[in-house]
Amino acid sequence: MGSYREHVLDGASAVDLVIALYDGIIRFLYAAIDAVDRSDADSRRAAVKRALDIIIHLQARLRLDVGGRPARALSEFYASLFAQILKASQSASRARFEHAIECVRNVRSAWREVARSENTIPAAPAIAPLARPTPDAATGSNWTA
Repeated sequence: MGSYREHVLDGASAVDLVIALYDGIIRFLYAAIDAVDRSDADSRRAAVKRALDIIIHLQARLRLDVGGRPARALSEFYASLFAQILKASQSASRARFEHAIECVRNVRSAWREVARSENTIPAAPAIAPLARPTPDAATGSNWTA
């Protein structure tokens, strides 16, 4: 018999599953922050690895051939987020982890909006406006969400 979470996700739409994965990223980034606060490098690295594994999973499932510009924007967002999290871990920076969480929350909010309006995977026009290049001196990234 599976866990409660597994049963809840059994009937979830594709968009709900993406949102659950974003929630996982956020949860692991908070675990990384907790590890930073405790000066626990091993726990920080373990939490970061879990968050990065989810990002790799999300990026690997993008259909750039079908999704067009929105899929490319999400791909660039995931690449930027990956780099931000690596920098946060390398510098053991609470502020950088918090910035990454904020970026994930912003995109998660857009997916939540899609889930409210549709029950299928979006063609993603609602997502594209979130991925816009703006220089970010704090992270060295050109992407914000």
